[in-house]
Amino acid sequence: MIAARFDLRRLLRIALGLIAAAVALPFVLLAVWTVVPPVSTPMIARWVTGAPVTRIWRPIAAIDPRLVAAVIASEDNPFCGHHGVDWGELQEVIDDEGGPKRGASTITMQLAKNLFLWPGRSFVRKAIEIPLALAIDLVWSKRRILEAYLNIAEWGPNGEFGIEAGARRALGKGAERLDAAESALLAVMLPNPHTRDARRPTTNLRRVAGIIRRRAADAPEFTACLGR
Repeated sequence: MIAARFDLRRLLRIALGLIAAAVALPFVLLAVWTVVPPVSTPMIARWVTGAPVTRIWRPIAAIDPRLVAAVIASEDNPFCGHHGVDWGELQEVIDDEGGPKRGASTITMQLAKNLFLWPGRSFVRKAIEIPLALAIDLVWSKRRILEAYLNIAEWGPNGEFGIEAGARRALGKGAERLDAAESALLAVMLPNPHTRDARRPTTNLRRVAGIIRRRAADAPEFTACLGR
């Protein structure tokens, strides 16, 4: 009986230690990634399987501001106004009749998924993604969040990660030399660069890019939280 009680206490201590380590690990990695360019789980998965990975890190100051605005306009309009999770949008998705038909992921939530989690959709992943997004917003500035997202998002069908690799593949130029139309085309490739290609845009992709271009131009508040 005493031995069993001892084993139970030991297992409890181990379990609590593992939980504490799991909670602390994202904060440790985020601290490291404040000064070191982060890598994503899809990048790691490709390296492990021997698939090619192309990523050229670019600080946000070296990315055309029109592209920065276009990505926010396309992916997360209220980026500057929430703390990692858009609770209103999330509630609307949960309340959809017949079940959720769209996502409610903010840029910060997508970053959390790319940094720490696996691809695909599931309630389990979303339940983990939300507190991770809140942690990222707590530790990092909005500028660093967007900089990291722009540099680790998948932006091409053959292992191109980050806007620099995506821009070079699709348009043959760097992310600092894009015009407004090119910026919008690259922005609407997200979140599926395997079916949306700024190199060979369909009529519908051009139409959506036009909407994003006008939206970004008319809403300077999209980037108001980024500072210099």
